[in-house]
Amino acid sequence: MNHFVITGAHVFDGENSLGTVDVEVADGKIANVGGERPANADLVDGSGATLLPGLIDAHTHTDEESLRQALAFGVTTEFDMLSMPQQMIPLRRKAAASNDLADVRSPSIGLTPKGGHPHQLRRNEGDPPWPTATRPQEVAAFVEARVSEGADYLKVLVEDGRLFGSDTLPRLAPELVAATVRESHRRGKMVLAHAMTVETAGQVVDAGVDGLTHLFFDRPPTAELVEKIAAANAFVIPTLTVIASITGEPAGRRLAEDRRVYPKLTPEWRENLSGAMATSPREHFDYALETLSALKKAGVDLLAGTDAAHLGAPGMAHGASLHDELRLLTTAGFTPTEALRAATSVPAQRFGLTDRGRIKPGLRADLVLVTGDPTVTIGDTLSIQRVWRNGS
Repeated sequence: MNHFVITGAHVFDGENSLGTVDVEVADGKIANVGGERPANADLVDGSGATLLPGLIDAHTHTDEESLRQALAFGVTTEFDMLSMPQQMIPLRRKAAASNDLADVRSPSIGLTPKGGHPHQLRRNEGDPPWPTATRPQEVAAFVEARVSEGADYLKVLVEDGRLFGSDTLPRLAPELVAATVRESHRRGKMVLAHAMTVETAGQVVDAGVDGLTHLFFDRPPTAELVEKIAAANAFVIPTLTVIASITGEPAGRRLAEDRRVYPKLTPEWRENLSGAMATSPREHFDYALETLSALKKAGVDLLAGTDAAHLGAPGMAHGASLHDELRLLTTAGFTPTEALRAATSVPAQRFGLTDRGRIKPGLRADLVLVTGDPTVTIGDTLSIQRVWRNGS
């Protein structure tokens, strides 16, 4: 049995700072927080450091290499937001059984029209033909097929491509979104929506989706839409990381140059992180920050996520980018503690993963030890000393 106690560290438990307390780990789980120190356990000195729950990236598109890279940066769980079932089904099994990879949840294929977003971004990925639905009567079969593949939630994509510099793409009809919500909820599954404009965000919230996988940033937010999201108890994953890339902000390049990031990435990933899509005007990033501030003020749950994907999707890198997402959240008015909650307890709660996201007896020992105190200086999350997944 792997049995140890982390001593001398400041502990952030996923919701609040506990001060300096011992955390005991036994058999892959948190056994005790602040209790008596057992005589037979190994000791891990956390002096001058902060212990955090394993971080959660609430929006990625992932593979085995990416899950391994994410774990090196203290990201112990990724919520994949669209993937090919041929890869994801075996990967989910492998990740569940391996402490060398971040854990993963996925919707499998998302519902988008034939030729719709993100086909224009995946032309070189070798994807097989995507299943879709063109009429509400076909949606039940689409949903059932995803559930049979092991989908943890469903994804719909409502996007015409203009924010990505594309020619106009076919856009998913509102009645198909509503049918997906109806059929998924009947099976006990959440529905998350890609909708990056004020218009489309309003449509998917009206259809009853449970969460938005991006901020909408084509123009300033409307008070009506913000109130509608809050009233629906929908959550939002801002993905400032990808919006920075879309609007040409140099956030990824700065991150790639950080001495705590550079050695952990291959040259290919450093180059990818340093790039940017730059397909939308720079002022759109300010709209995103304005929207985020309004949602926060309205009490909407906000989850940290990056949209980190494959090589060729510039401005992002699995694991590393989540730390910059936390920094970007603080530029929009989050306190460091609020940003940390957005990457730990809040996503765990909204996705129903009751075994993680907190440092609490009985939960998985997914833990990150970092030098400094990120509840004061959010950038300290990158100063990683050690990562445990299931206590290993």
